[in-house]
Amino acid sequence: MSRPPTEGGESARPPGQDRTLDALGLAGVPREEPLLYPGAWPRESGLLDGDRLLPLDRPAWEEWEQGDGRVPVLAIGSNASPGQLRHKMAEFGIDSPVPMVRSRVTGLDIGVSAHVSRMGYVSASPVGAPGVLRELFVLWLDAEQLAVIDASEGVPMAGGNFDRVWLPAPDVRVEPGDGSVLRGTYAYVNRHGVLHDGTGAPRRHPGEQRPLITELLHESARLRELFGVTPEEFCARARADRRLCDRGTRLFAEEKRVTASGLERYVGSGPDDPLAGGRTPSPGPTAPMP
Repeated sequence: MSRPPTEGGESARPPGQDRTLDALGLAGVPREEPLLYPGAWPRESGLLDGDRLLPLDRPAWEEWEQGDGRVPVLAIGSNASPGQLRHKMAEFGIDSPVPMVRSRVTGLDIGVSAHVSRMGYVSASPVGAPGVLRELFVLWLDAEQLAVIDASEGVPMAGGNFDRVWLPAPDVRVEPGDGSVLRGTYAYVNRHGVLHDGTGAPRRHPGEQRPLITELLHESARLRELFGVTPEEFCARARADRRLCDRGTRLFAEEKRVTASGLERYVGSGPDDPLAGGRTPSPGPTAPMP
């Protein structure tokens, strides 16, 4: 079974009762340090409450899904990093707790987004992978929290990079560990597609940014002309330079390095989508997109 990707491995729980993200080794923010992407993931389920990750005892899945309006959102990249997640929420003054549930997910793998992020990294994106089992985190988000994550992924914007889609069971099977199977989950699918591995199949994200960028630069002289020859140069040039990032994104397509994720058919509200017929309000147009 594949383990969640982290920069330098998963965070170990230290002795004692200090549950701050800093003490747990989970405070890093890839939006501030791109080479940290996707950030450190926890070892187990938890409740992100401010700058702490608290133990999450057996949660009431049905209550979350049917009672208080929370919806499950699959975290593929840095949304599973408590430091990154806290950073996104704090940007809009959202301080309500976020349940993060480590789950067994069958039918998906983690691919490489076919766009260069203005945050300075090349992000992860889900790809359809029948029979593949991964351990990933499911975030149970209320309406305000969902609006923040939607905005950070560019969902409400015509020029955004991702669509939020509903992936129904049994197409994608999500087992949160309490013996149940979710009836579906949301995920963010890249509008640009994903990078392929040279055979036409989606390239698997290595889980660390430095080796990925090193490989991408090695494979393309034109990419090196734009972004330099090292991961550090790539991140520094890409960061907050929209025009350069757009040029790099077009280059992926021009060099025919892009393929479909296999999840495009889910774009648009389906009959099982719990939010079908309504949109989550955006917290504002100033949210920086990945």
